[in-house]
Amino acid sequence: MAKRAKPPTTEPHLERPGPAEFSDPLVRREITKAAVWFGMALLIAGLVVLAQPLLLIVGGAIFAVFLDGGVRLLGRVLPIPRGWRLLLVILLGFGFLGWVFWYAGTTIAAQAEALRVVVTEQFQRLLAFAGSLGLVPSGQPSNLGAELLGSAGRLTSAVGSAIGAAASVIAMIVIGIFLAAEPRIYDRGVAWMLPLRHRASFYRIAAHVGFTLRRLLAGRLVGMVFEGVFTWLMLSLGGVPMAALLGLVTGVLAFIPNIGAITSGILMVAVGFSAGPHQGFYAIFVYFFVQNIDGYLVVPYIARRTVDLAPAIVLGMQLLMGALFGILGVLFADPILATLKVVLVDLSRRKDAPGPEEPEPSTG
Repeated sequence: MAKRAKPPTTEPHLERPGPAEFSDPLVRREITKAAVWFGMALLIAGLVVLAQPLLLIVGGAIFAVFLDGGVRLLGRVLPIPRGWRLLLVILLGFGFLGWVFWYAGTTIAAQAEALRVVVTEQFQRLLAFAGSLGLVPSGQPSNLGAELLGSAGRLTSAVGSAIGAAASVIAMIVIGIFLAAEPRIYDRGVAWMLPLRHRASFYRIAAHVGFTLRRLLAGRLVGMVFEGVFTWLMLSLGGVPMAALLGLVTGVLAFIPNIGAITSGILMVAVGFSAGPHQGFYAIFVYFFVQNIDGYLVVPYIARRTVDLAPAIVLGMQLLMGALFGILGVLFADPILATLKVVLVDLSRRKDAPGPEEPEPSTG
């Protein structure tokens, strides 16, 4: 009989290390460090590549905070299930927006074209005046204006075409409705991926973040309404043309702190001087008057006392997010910064039980 081949030995003391075996502790430590840095690089690259969908998800979460605030506020007067309250908030919100566009759609569309013409003319006059002083080349004012306006256009190109912008808005609305309908499901889903010892801290931080964002966005909403209505009334009293459109633009841009106020102020002053020096100086007065009342009376009692963000930090965050992610980054810079601050402050405290001033849990 032929002899069978002897199987290779499998005794542990006879095994030799392969090329993937690193027994040196120093080598293992350095490989671990390299893996961490490589993972961070991949994470940053992923954030840059997936910036658009990630910002849409963030926008949906912010819209969900808006809806959740309305649902909680409505629950104080209507003791009905959360789903019905959410449906009522959605119908009231979109009904109001539809009424505004239906009631003032034709007038605002006509005034928007006039506003574009007025701003372009005032911009060309400003460039011509700067050229007469030697600040810009006298023979190239129109080219410089086109370059500046082209830069502004590239900033808004992050949103995409009209169809892409509409699809993005619809996606954010749908995400926000789903998140606001069943917030507990998503809280438990995220907590399930964490170790048991960290879940209580996660729930506490999530409740604090939701409480802070509701207060922050409520302050933004009150500021938008105040600035829009007050600007419209004061510009109408002063005889400044397109007061309704300027009030609407001022109210909408009030959602973007600092940058929105500067943009609306430039438009307001340009339209004012197009009607005459008296209306122009009056528009300057209205701008500073409204911004001071909103900045020192309205916003501090609702938003700034809640989040306590320094204006320079907010502006720096807006510039950074705008450079990285475009107009959506500017829109969401304030809520993202507030969220980061709340998370870092809560983590630094290192306490498991909420204090007496902590917000209520997200029960709806």
